[in-house]
Amino acid sequence: MDRTMKKAMYLALVGGLMLVNVQAQTPRRDVLEARPYKPGFFDKDIMKGVEQFEEKQAPQKQKSVFKFDIGKFGWYPKSVDEFTTWWKNQPVSQGNSSTCWSYSTTSYFETEVYRQSKQEVKISEMYTAYWEYVEKARGFVKQRGQSLFDEGSEGNAVVRIYKMYGAVPLEVYSGLLPGQQYHSHEKMVSEMKAYLQSVKSTNAWNEEEVVSTVKSIMNHYMGEPPVKFSVNGREISPKQYLTEVLKLNMDDYIDLTSIMAKPYWSKVEYEVPDNWWHDSTYYNVPLDDYMTVVKQAIRKGYTMMIGGDVSEPGFDPWNQVAVVPTFDIPSEYIDESARMIRFANGSTTDDHGMHLVGYLEKDGKDWFLVKDSGSGSRNCGKESKNFGFYFIHEDYVKLKMMGILVHRDQVKDLLKKFRS
Repeated sequence: MDRTMKKAMYLALVGGLMLVNVQAQTPRRDVLEARPYKPGFFDKDIMKGVEQFEEKQAPQKQKSVFKFDIGKFGWYPKSVDEFTTWWKNQPVSQGNSSTCWSYSTTSYFETEVYRQSKQEVKISEMYTAYWEYVEKARGFVKQRGQSLFDEGSEGNAVVRIYKMYGAVPLEVYSGLLPGQQYHSHEKMVSEMKAYLQSVKSTNAWNEEEVVSTVKSIMNHYMGEPPVKFSVNGREISPKQYLTEVLKLNMDDYIDLTSIMAKPYWSKVEYEVPDNWWHDSTYYNVPLDDYMTVVKQAIRKGYTMMIGGDVSEPGFDPWNQVAVVPTFDIPSEYIDESARMIRFANGSTTDDHGMHLVGYLEKDGKDWFLVKDSGSGSRNCGKESKNFGFYFIHEDYVKLKMMGILVHRDQVKDLLKKFRS
């Protein structure tokens, strides 16, 4: 081979490598698209049979939603089978009730029971929701109507209610009346709120009477929760079920957050409406430490309840994927400031609680498998393996997921740094 041919081949090889390198370094550019409204699991399954459904839902059918164009985003996971996962019950729908906080945290504790004692249990979500409404009613009276009474709450409300009232198996209290397939709390909550407003307008601040009336409303719509029930032929109370059967110690669980505007390495209040009792025991850590806990805990077999914003264009219920599109912020710029400004200006909202149950390392980044009780994760259809799950990219957790509930064993080194 002569020198001229060798030189030509060399230049062709170098040119080809440069082209490959340029293509590899071309930044991803996501595109926003408007999608017409189409009915999903919520419309077709949950709301079937609910009175006045057509009148309430018809206006929404004319709207479009803005989502990122997933067709140009081919490297996301396609199946739950790609993930390393830990034991969990199958996803359960919360129906038409804003009780994701209870469903996600109950699912988390079911997995904790299995992790610690290898028992497969199904705990009632609505037992916890019932007593949370009771405590909200008490708070409303004590604060003379200044305390929020609504459907939402936080994951650590489950910890608080378990300590106060214990827990029960789903089989002894479902919160569903005969013939009901899905929960629908709209009328019940509307009736309770109207009653409490009448209490406020007349200054009828009799706590015992208010709580009794709120209970009677819930008993009508949900049924009355048990005081005693039988487990393995033995009659026990809800508190005995928690400590003697589930063998859960609520003091073992803590909430972790990363909020730049509050002092790190201290316990702070998570200032969102659903933290209606102003709990200030959230352990606040720098964002890198927060993400390290998430990544390391799930690899060691510790799942977690996780909560934050699911209203973004990168959160796609139809494809069950959550990412941060480049037209929002490129991955390399996601940091504490980007996270904080979105929380401060209200573009990061406290929407939804879910149960993080698995992970997948793909192209140098983590994806998390998240079990969900909401309707969007069910749009894929009951026949799909992915029914009731989301695939959430680590960037989305870093930017938009504001808190986790985790066993303190996974943060014991971090806890040593706290001032109080």
